[in-house]
Amino acid sequence: MVLHSVISSDGWTGDETLDPGRSLLSEKYQGSFAELVSVPSRNLIAKPAELSFAEAACLPTAWLTAYRMLFVNSQLRPGQTVLVQGSTGGVASACIGLARAAGLRVWSTARTEAKQAAALELGAHQAFESGQRLPDRVDAVMETVGAATWSHSLKSLRPGGRVVISGATSGATPPAELNRIFFLQLQVIGSTMGTRQELADLMNLLASTGLRPRIDRTLPLDAVAEGLTAMQSGELIGKIVIEP
Repeated sequence: MVLHSVISSDGWTGDETLDPGRSLLSEKYQGSFAELVSVPSRNLIAKPAELSFAEAACLPTAWLTAYRMLFVNSQLRPGQTVLVQGSTGGVASACIGLARAAGLRVWSTARTEAKQAAALELGAHQAFESGQRLPDRVDAVMETVGAATWSHSLKSLRPGGRVVISGATSGATPPAELNRIFFLQLQVIGSTMGTRQELADLMNLLASTGLRPRIDRTLPLDAVAEGLTAMQSGELIGKIVIEP
């Protein structure tokens, strides 16, 4: 089974992410670093046989977030261009793989040449240095970095384009640049996680296309600190999987 980690209120129907009383696993209910966890049965989905347990473990947070950003909130269509900021993190790397599989032209940014090369391996058509001027304006930007890339994200959009935000790891209060937003009629869309059905659709997509999460490393439960240190340093590409 795969766990949908958006825990909605008893009796809630519809989009679980919009439930005012919803919580994410480990936010209110404990369980992220545990051998056993108790969850409502409605949060369980059968794992496709084509996916390993390690691959499936990458999906309910980072990959589900990327799926909703791209296919629910951005309104992108095959053939359009998307920019993925900070391209080697968990959500960003998932955005690259999913966007490429969906027939989008995928551009990405990264701070180092090594990470730019990694973005190309993940499926980006072109990779650029963070903040670099792009060859053309894009239809949408997938933004998880926040303050460090916000201005570049807005400047990279075509008139009427969308920036979809699911994180702000470098800071949550950049200058808003309201003049640019209203004059170019840009759209700023917040995105958090995804629904149970979207997680099921994501797993079916991976099973049918052969796309798989990039796993940076697999660690035992007693080495969680090592994984957290790697995340804090930014020296990883893709996901860290913790196994009991």
